[in-house]
Amino acid sequence: MIRVLLADDHAVMRRGIRNILEAETDIEVVGEAGDGREAICLAEKLKPHVMVVDLGMPELNGLDAIRHMRREQPEVELLVFSMHDSEELIREAFSAGARGYVLKTDAAADLTDAVKSLSRHKPFFTPRISEVILSSLVSSSAGERRTSEPIAHGPLSAREREILQLLAENKSNKEIAARLVISVRTVETHRRSIMQKLNANSIVELVHYAIRNGIVQSSKLSDLTH
Repeated sequence: MIRVLLADDHAVMRRGIRNILEAETDIEVVGEAGDGREAICLAEKLKPHVMVVDLGMPELNGLDAIRHMRREQPEVELLVFSMHDSEELIREAFSAGARGYVLKTDAAADLTDAVKSLSRHKPFFTPRISEVILSSLVSSSAGERRTSEPIAHGPLSAREREILQLLAENKSNKEIAARLVISVRTVETHRRSIMQKLNANSIVELVHYAIRNGIVQSSKLSDLTH
């Protein structure tokens, strides 16, 4: 039996994924998480074979959750399940440690095949993702200059990316300290370091950086950015 953990912040989407996967007799959905931090905790407890990960989750985004899982629980195969098909995001997801990538529009056709493929430790891409990857390889081999930069987690540490995401989600220093089990003073120190590293002068600039670099999605933020 293939044990699957779902990580997506939309309950309706998780229900749909569960229905698709559990129509198969050899797949069991052992748990559901609404954010990246919860997904990591559940993976430790439930020991899934495959985790299906949305990239745009609150608390801890999918990319950072994947990085953590690859580092701490490398035996779990990581399948990105996203609406986004940009080359930069795809490359960043695989660099983080994902082994498969399925677009949400392709769920009915490809999701179960992807989970089964990853359970055998074989990568899986939907046709659109394969096209993007092939196009990137052809462009690279032809020596074409890239006009866009990859999504960067750049100068920030893993802890700083966590704090940046929570700041971008309009959490206070006290709320961040409670969620990460650190002191408010430590949060303030990280916050100053983040702003210095990014040469930012305001929280709005931090939010825009987080959006540009895939740490948060603009559709999931408050009106802080406007």
